[in-house]
Amino acid sequence: MSSMIFSTVRGIGSFLKSKTYDQPIDVAAKGDTKVLSVSWNQDWSGFSVGTERGFNVYSCNPIKESISRETHKSGFKIVEMLFLSNLFALVGNGYSNSEYPPNKVFIWNDHTNSCFCELGFKSQVVAVKLRRKHIVVVLERSVYVYNFTNLKVQSIIETVENPRGLCCVSQAEAKAVMACPGLHPGQVQVRDLKRNIVKVIKAHDSDIACMSLTLDGSLLATASTKGTLIRIFNSLDGTLLQEFRRGMERAEIYSVAISSNMKWVAASSEKGTLHVFHLRPDILSSPKDIDHASSLSLIRGILPMYSYGNERSFAQFSLPVSTKFIVGFGPENTVLLVGMDGSFRRCRFDGEGGQMVEMEHKHFFSLTQTEEAVVVI
Repeated sequence: MSSMIFSTVRGIGSFLKSKTYDQPIDVAAKGDTKVLSVSWNQDWSGFSVGTERGFNVYSCNPIKESISRETHKSGFKIVEMLFLSNLFALVGNGYSNSEYPPNKVFIWNDHTNSCFCELGFKSQVVAVKLRRKHIVVVLERSVYVYNFTNLKVQSIIETVENPRGLCCVSQAEAKAVMACPGLHPGQVQVRDLKRNIVKVIKAHDSDIACMSLTLDGSLLATASTKGTLIRIFNSLDGTLLQEFRRGMERAEIYSVAISSNMKWVAASSEKGTLHVFHLRPDILSSPKDIDHASSLSLIRGILPMYSYGNERSFAQFSLPVSTKFIVGFGPENTVLLVGMDGSFRRCRFDGEGGQMVEMEHKHFFSLTQTEEAVVVI
């Protein structure tokens, strides 16, 4: 494996500088601001937006702009934030912007207005994920895991071709779990980054389209490129726990999320639909310790397997089909949606299910920036 070419640590007083570049393709426009990417932080308390001008950060409770770094007109196709802190991973959009190319990751400290780490690779970076102790860089056929403390490479993982940059990481201090595609279509490899334990799950027959872990890494949600089923696994022993049916027709599932209380799963798709599914209560009693899970797997043959059929969604909401939305959860049965069209929506479902109620719909570029400082980690 030779994709990484260098790793440097540096300090720059002016990181975002003026550049001219060609018009990017496949970009949603709203007014004169073009959105290159939208991304939730780890607990849905905020989201980041990469634009052709720079990046913006918004907190969600209530929705407000926290950071705007657009004055230097330098675009970023990836903006990954660490909770609501001052730390970001940035990847340039690559359109005639040689100073911030798509094969480099810049770790930016907004508190000091400087980049303290630059990671370079021989191929384009397609995703970055952050934990308080790890930086995970996803390339098309490999994943690099760095220790955040010393910026050393902890592991290099080979994957099947992964143009979507599929990867997710847990956030609990006690468990460092990462999931990414395996070496064959439909496979997911789940890794305990502390103990270097690997579990390969045959999740689907076709390629994986999206995946998500719970904050503690115990549950894994997956969907394939077919887009008809969403499956929930015990990430530690690979047991299929529950299966949801989104629909009968093929569809691209844009995003899937498991609520922090592990009661709900939400998914958005190209059909202009948001579906919320109900997790069975007994899932919470499934083994969440790797040693326990390993012991259980030894007697798996004499235990009854779950025989639940695929279940329909509990609640639904209609969205514009022209826009990609990513989904997250808010408090008290609320679902949060951020769209590539520059929109933020907050929806609520009740105990009866059915059609959800839209509580809030705003264009996030029109929000006034607050003077509140972000947390320094």
